[in-house]
Amino acid sequence: MLNRNEKSEKMRRIYMDYAATTPVDSRAFEAMKPYFMTNFGNTMSLYSIGREAKRALEESREKVASLIRAKKNDIIFTGSATESNNLALKGFAFANKKKGKHIIISSIEHHCVLDSAHWLEKQGFEVTFLPVDKYGLIDPKQLEDHIRKDTILVSIMHANNEIGTIEPIKEIGKVCHDYDVCFHTDAAQSFGKIPIDVNKMNIDMLTANAHKMYGPKGVGTLFVRQGIKLDPLLHGGGHEFGLRSSTVNVAGIVGFGAVVDIAKKEMDSEAKRLSKLRDKLIEGILKIDNSYLNGHPTLRLPNNTNFWFAFIEGESLVLHLDMKGVAASTGSACSSESLEPSHVLMVIGLKPEQAHGSLRLTLGKQNKNADIDYVLEVLPRIVENLRKISPFKK
Repeated sequence: MLNRNEKSEKMRRIYMDYAATTPVDSRAFEAMKPYFMTNFGNTMSLYSIGREAKRALEESREKVASLIRAKKNDIIFTGSATESNNLALKGFAFANKKKGKHIIISSIEHHCVLDSAHWLEKQGFEVTFLPVDKYGLIDPKQLEDHIRKDTILVSIMHANNEIGTIEPIKEIGKVCHDYDVCFHTDAAQSFGKIPIDVNKMNIDMLTANAHKMYGPKGVGTLFVRQGIKLDPLLHGGGHEFGLRSSTVNVAGIVGFGAVVDIAKKEMDSEAKRLSKLRDKLIEGILKIDNSYLNGHPTLRLPNNTNFWFAFIEGESLVLHLDMKGVAASTGSACSSESLEPSHVLMVIGLKPEQAHGSLRLTLGKQNKNADIDYVLEVLPRIVENLRKISPFKK
């Protein structure tokens, strides 16, 4: 029979996997409701319900553009960040292949970028995969050394989805522009969390989505600076300036616009709050013997922590934390069922057995100081118990 403390632990539910997805903000949910059942029209229709849907679409486009200081008509709505990244890489590569067939990406990109690049290799393009340092940082000078006369595109993520490291995007973009190379960044993890200005940061294309910032799933965006040519992936009715044919997900896009409005008001204060919780979590976890922080100690997202623990496996940590009511992840959530070690952790220098011992805890609006205290209470005991039965511990 459980005592009172054990019952309390069992019933507790703490979500710490905000890098995987987020709950929809209730304010965004309310904004979306009319576009499911009342203002449900097709944006391509001429009658009033269609015009109302079109108006809502364009208002949301303006909101998303304003968050990154972009022009309204440079915002393309898609179905996900994955689709946006595919459109950026494949669409640009095929539209500009007469200029050259060399593309540069970082070695720690999300799989949708990596896999798009590998697919382009099969179509006759050449891809350079830039290395990073032990913190996951790209060296702009090294990027410059790899740019060639036939280089047409560079794609470097703004902040890594696993280890949270923030790249020197402004400097990277400047290198690209100095050599007249298009620069794309995957900002799915940073959009709405830290400031982005596509002009000051020399960004030509930028990927983001709604569900990583308390909006609905199934909505993404691609900023495409005016004058950049892309071949569409989808052909049909010519929606989204001919770049993304498909009946528009108006309700989802309205939700996207709503969370952007919220981010404008709350991003700075929330980043400061989360940074304090993040730093407390890092400090506490690093007190555990043989525990190590992955990613840059300071140049990281305000909500991201990632560790590896010697002698144990991350899957066991996640399962035992789940039994204590804490939702966490090991490696990227999109591929967390894979038995392969994280490519990001391997690239920054971890051995396979070290990468398998990783734990990612990412914070969000629902997390409070008490949640950090609780994790710092239960995690050391979980690590200790797993090490007692670990075949890896000498």
